Amino acid sequence: MYLAICSLFPILASMAMWFLRFKKRLYKMIYVETVTVITSASVFIALFSKNQATYELFRISDSFVLSFGMDGASSVFIGLAALLWPFASLYAFEYMHHEKREGKFFVFYTLAYGVTILLSAANNLFTMYVFYECLTLVTIPLVEHGQNKESFRAARTYMIYLIGGASLGFAALVMVNAHHADPFVLGGIMHEGAREILTLRLSYAFAFLGFAAKAAVFPLCRWLPKASVAPTPVTALLHAVAVVNAGVYAVMRITYYVYGPSFMYGTYIQSILLVMTAFTVAYGAIRAVRESHFKRRLAWSTVSNLSYMLSALMLMTAGGMAAALTHMVFHGLVKIVLFFTAGAVLVCTGKTHVRELHGLAKHMPITFMSFLIAGLALTGLPPLCGFFSKYMLIDEMLAFGSWQGIMCACALIVSAICTAVYIFSVAVPAYFSVPEHDLEGNYDPHLPMKFVLIALTGVIIVVSLNSGRIMDAMRMIAGA
Repeated sequence: MYLAICSLFPILASMAMWFLRFKKRLYKMIYVETVTVITSASVFIALFSKNQATYELFRISDSFVLSFGMDGASSVFIGLAALLWPFASLYAFEYMHHEKREGKFFVFYTLAYGVTILLSAANNLFTMYVFYECLTLVTIPLVEHGQNKESFRAARTYMIYLIGGASLGFAALVMVNAHHADPFVLGGIMHEGAREILTLRLSYAFAFLGFAAKAAVFPLCRWLPKASVAPTPVTALLHAVAVVNAGVYAVMRITYYVYGPSFMYGTYIQSILLVMTAFTVAYGAIRAVRESHFKRRLAWSTVSNLSYMLSALMLMTAGGMAAALTHMVFHGLVKIVLFFTAGAVLVCTGKTHVRELHGLAKHMPITFMSFLIAGLALTGLPPLCGFFSKYMLIDEMLAFGSWQGIMCACALIVSAICTAVYIFSVAVPAYFSVPEHDLEGNYDPHLPMKFVLIALTGVIIVVSLNSGRIMDAMRMIAGA
């Protein structure tokens, strides 16, 4: 309940911003950052209180109840967002300095935080579905923030894919609630003796496609690279942490807490979904190698890495869930730093394509040091955190003991090789090539952006040094 109450603060504060008139931009910055920091502090207090009580807010009928609670899975999802949101807000103030409609941007940026908390605290399928769709609606204005033809086209694609996915998710919701409207339970609420078992298993396929649209599984992945036209704080936080992780989180909930792994394990549907996610792993990585636009390259990388998690979840084992949770944390930390470096390059130099970055590390040493460390972590170089999550993923895939597991492991290895290519093809020319520009002096960003890059790079290092403890915690949450 306390976690749900925490969400009211950013929601009400964002609504108040419509009516507040700040005399100075600094006052707006202090207001937004204070709201974000207080909200994150409240979230962590709720997490460390370990209060597992549930709270029923509103009952429409026995099948449709708005209910909130907290468990290990929700703690991981919202804990990651609570850690990163204050940094993202601080970064956004420098990034948005010369942008129009800044007030509207921060209204929806802060509102999205409150909705993300409500989504994470949902205690049943109906509540999760409601706030899953609310997150889509409040982020549409952020995608179309540029108010130009490209941003409107991206927002339209975003709406078509995610609201189209919502219709599949709604169909599954109706089918499930006709049989069970129980709260989330690890292990699921379905059983082999359930009536209309084939219909329920087909409804799982609908639910997967509906919720995995946010996780950009093939062929529902086209929206994510297009959405990179949004301001970098949006693509970094919402499309590397909140929105896309919401898709993975929702798939985890329906698989492990609603239907249950035993209900779907060994079915043709499981095999088809494993093939789909394994293909997305390789496809996204190959598209990232071929992409010359810096932010879109990172977006395709995100498509690939999200399906690392989906592949692990589709193993339908406790170890697979633990591996997916681990990679959710590590990838979220690493990818937000990579997006922030791309945004710093864009703001400070106007460069948007990989070929324009040659020799730029000399002029942006802090930015490219952060990019290098985060890129090495994403590649999976030990002892950085990406190595441990990828090792955990491959280990679980091989332990699955069938052609599907081997296929997923091979796709991940292909993706890892491609990751090295698309990261080093940026880093090596940036450090060692002759500059193809006439820049002189230091072009690193100002203090807010610089602080965020240094701090989050430090977090990656600290997390890497504690990878073993984090992996053990995820195994405990998953019951592995």
